[in-house]
Amino acid sequence: MSFKNLGLRAELVAAVTAKGYTKPTPIQAQAIPPILAGRDLLGGSQTGTGKTAAFTLPMLQILAEQQGDTSRGKHVRKAPRALVLTPTRELAAQVGESVETYGAGLNLKSTIVFGGVGINPQINKLRAGVDIVIATPGRLLDHASQRTVDLSRIEFLILDEADRMLDMGFIHDIRKILKLLPARRQNLLFSATYSNEIKQLSDGILHDPELIEVARRNTAAEKVTQVVHPVAKADKRSMLSHLIRTGNWSQVLVFTRTKHGANRLTKQLDSDGITASAIHGNKSQNARTQALADFKTGRVRVLVATDVASRGLDISLLPHVVNFELPNVPEDYVHRIGRTGRAGEEGAAHSLVSLDERGLLRDIEKVLGRSIPVQDIEGFKTNAADGNEDARVRPTRSGGGGRGQSSGRGSSSRSSGGRSESGSSRPAGSTAPANRRSSPFRRRSRTRRATSSTSS
Repeated sequence: MSFKNLGLRAELVAAVTAKGYTKPTPIQAQAIPPILAGRDLLGGSQTGTGKTAAFTLPMLQILAEQQGDTSRGKHVRKAPRALVLTPTRELAAQVGESVETYGAGLNLKSTIVFGGVGINPQINKLRAGVDIVIATPGRLLDHASQRTVDLSRIEFLILDEADRMLDMGFIHDIRKILKLLPARRQNLLFSATYSNEIKQLSDGILHDPELIEVARRNTAAEKVTQVVHPVAKADKRSMLSHLIRTGNWSQVLVFTRTKHGANRLTKQLDSDGITASAIHGNKSQNARTQALADFKTGRVRVLVATDVASRGLDISLLPHVVNFELPNVPEDYVHRIGRTGRAGEEGAAHSLVSLDERGLLRDIEKVLGRSIPVQDIEGFKTNAADGNEDARVRPTRSGGGGRGQSSGRGSSSRSSGGRSESGSSRPAGSTAPANRRSSPFRRRSRTRRATSSTSS
C-alpha cells in the first residue's frame, strides 16, 4: 500500500515522499482512511510508529478541502480551525514541525503555543490568523484568559499522548479547554498506553469512534533489546561511563528521575571527558532546544533527561537509551525506551538497577508481561547477601563479575495484561548476555518503592 492509495492529495503524497517515506506504517494505514471519512478515532500505538503523521496528514487534507469558506471576510482575523493538544513543549515542537513539513504545499498557517518562552510573539501570530494551533494546555489557557485566541470555531481536536497528559495532571485544564470548543467537531485521541483513565476520558470526548490499536497495550517496541545491569547506587556513574567508553557509544539518551540528578550527572560525565547536556523542566525553552540540537548534530555525546523528554523527542536512529534510574511509574519505562528502535529500526535499552529499585523493576516487568534479562558488567559485581548499600556492589580489580538472572514477575499494584518480545538483533556496541541462572539480585521479596517524584 502507498500513501496515494490512502486517498491523500498529491501535495501531501509529495511531501511524505520528499521525506523518504514510501509505505505507510500500520497506524497510518489504519487511521488515515477513517479520519478522512470524518470519523472520531481512538488510536493506541507504540511510540516511534508514525503516529504524528497518522493524524497530521488527514487533518491537513480536511482543512485544505474546507478552505473555501470566505464568510469571515477578508479583513476579519481568522480563528483557528484545528487544535492539537500535547503534554510537553518538545512534543508540541515535533508536531509543529510535521505540520510545517507535510503542509508545505498547502495554503494553511499554523503556530505553536507553549510556556517557557515569551507570550507576545505567540499573540502576534494568533492575531494575524492561523488555521492550526499546536499547544500545551497551560499556555493555551493563558491565551484564552487574555482573549488572544478564539477557540469557538475549532472543527478538529486532537489529543496527542493523552495518557501522559493525565499523568502530568492536565485533566482539569483539558476539561476547561473542552468548554471553550464548539460541540460539533471531529475528535481524535492518541495514546501509547491504554488505561481505564484513558477509556473514561475518551468516552467523554469521542462520538462513536473508530478504535485502532496496532500494538498490544503497554508494550515496548519489539526491536529494542532490553537488559538490566545490577549495580550499587554509588557506582552507577562509573558504570555508565564504562559502558559508553567500552561500547564506543556516540549518541546516548540517559534518563534520571529528578532535575537535580540530571544536572549532577551531566557535570560528572563532563568531568569524565564525556560531553553531555541536560534537558528538563527547569531549563528555559531555548536551553532545551539548544541541548536537543547539539545532541542531534553530535556536538554532545550524551543527553541526560527527566521524563519530560520521554515523549516528544524524535531522534532518528538513536541507538542507545539508558535508565540511570528506573521511573516510579512503570508505564514511563515503555515511553523512555521508545526513544530508540523507532520506525522499525533496532535499538538497545540498558537499565542500571540498584537493589533498592527491585520493586520498581518488578512493576515494570509486570507491565511488560515478561522478565528483562540481567547482565553483569565485567569489573562490577553484586554481593546480594549483604544488605548494606556500601558493601553489596563494588567494582573489582580482578574483573570477575557476579552473575545475574532474569526471574519471574512479582506482584504490583499497577499492571496491564500486555505481552511483548524484544527483538533478537543487537546494535553494534552492545555486550553479549551473561550466563543466566537464579539471581540473588531479586531474592528479597519485600522492598520499599522509591518515593522521589518524577520531575519534568
